[in-house]
Amino acid sequence: MIKRYSRKQLTDIWSEENKYKIWLDVEIAAAEAMEKLGQIPRGVSSIVRKKTKINVSRIHKIESEVKHDVIAFLTSISEKAGIKARYLHQGMTSSDVLDTSFNIQLVQSGTIILNDIDQILKVLKRQAKKYKLTPCMGRSHGIHAEPITFGLKLASFYEEFKRNRKRLAAAIDEVSTCAISGAVGTFANINPSVEKHVAKKLGLKVEPISSQVIPRDRHAFYFSVLGIIAGSIERVATEIRHLQRTEVYELQEYFSKKQKGSSAMPHKKNPILSENLTGLARMVRSAVVPALENIALWHERDISHSSVERNIGPDVNITTDFALVRLTNILDNMIVYPKKMLENLNITKGLIFSQEVMLELIKSGLAREKSYKMVQSYAKKCFAENLNLYDVLLKDKLIMTKISQKKLKSIFSYSKHFKNVNLIFGRVFK
Repeated sequence: MIKRYSRKQLTDIWSEENKYKIWLDVEIAAAEAMEKLGQIPRGVSSIVRKKTKINVSRIHKIESEVKHDVIAFLTSISEKAGIKARYLHQGMTSSDVLDTSFNIQLVQSGTIILNDIDQILKVLKRQAKKYKLTPCMGRSHGIHAEPITFGLKLASFYEEFKRNRKRLAAAIDEVSTCAISGAVGTFANINPSVEKHVAKKLGLKVEPISSQVIPRDRHAFYFSVLGIIAGSIERVATEIRHLQRTEVYELQEYFSKKQKGSSAMPHKKNPILSENLTGLARMVRSAVVPALENIALWHERDISHSSVERNIGPDVNITTDFALVRLTNILDNMIVYPKKMLENLNITKGLIFSQEVMLELIKSGLAREKSYKMVQSYAKKCFAENLNLYDVLLKDKLIMTKISQKKLKSIFSYSKHFKNVNLIFGRVFK
């Protein structure tokens, strides 16, 4: 992943240095178990741990000759640890190392991403409560519908990220498995207790049955969850982008003192961070289909999944982490314009109260279809002639025999739309 959209915490996890370090941890843990079983001489694991130092460039040089990364890694270990290193990897296959290590990297990444979501939840909770009763326009199809509060918008995002957190925790658990089962997964040349020891030592669970590789439905679930998280990121980003449009301008991304919005137009303040998140979300989601297609491997193993995971493993985790941290910053520093929200509520001059007028007419005894047609005809007239719906309705004698002026006036208020805000907040912020 390019540095522009990366954070060191995640790039360190997916560095070559860390990958080989995890490979070494797997090999040493397996050697410890084999020593206890008397299958290899005692002291192998301690000598390898003491003498080995990861040399990425050396591993790459050996790989350029042998064309096999695990063999190159083991050869480089032998060069440092000496003759006893020949006892490493006994009865194991490359996938034992690669898959177990890949899962560890996913767990390490997922744990950081969980924390990223926690930070978003904190900011969303604070901002939702701050704007709990700030009136703003609710829109459907991009058109003014009925009043809501800005706090309700944010509470909706909060609840969604709560679900994302739950999904990600489950996905991390799903990939927290270890397979040290040898060729085609039968343990023909390795004791199952080795796998159990490695799993416990590295904080994983034993894979119940592996086919030389850990089944890829586990990984498909993990990457699918990241894809869903990306969708949630884009949902928030899209809302911010729409609300910052000049015609709406109910909120704005923070714009620093020396920041420039356009190379050509000095007046521009563009929602570039939210637009950036929209693009990054597309990148994360693009990995979901390849992850799903990795599930169907030939027989007990092929390596069609390998090139996919070498790409999406680092890129998708790094991008998701970066996007979540950026979104937290946007939400934390956004500039909200309550007065503009109120102004936009009044743009249609009362049309947003049309449903309540219709319902009141139905209560008075008029048929629903007739009530709908009456209110709709006046709504069209008001929209076309820029009139106030309340004033127009006052002049209709039939309507005023069905609805008192006092009642009509009460309909044209925002307060009743917010009567259940506390109930909704109680459900969300338990």
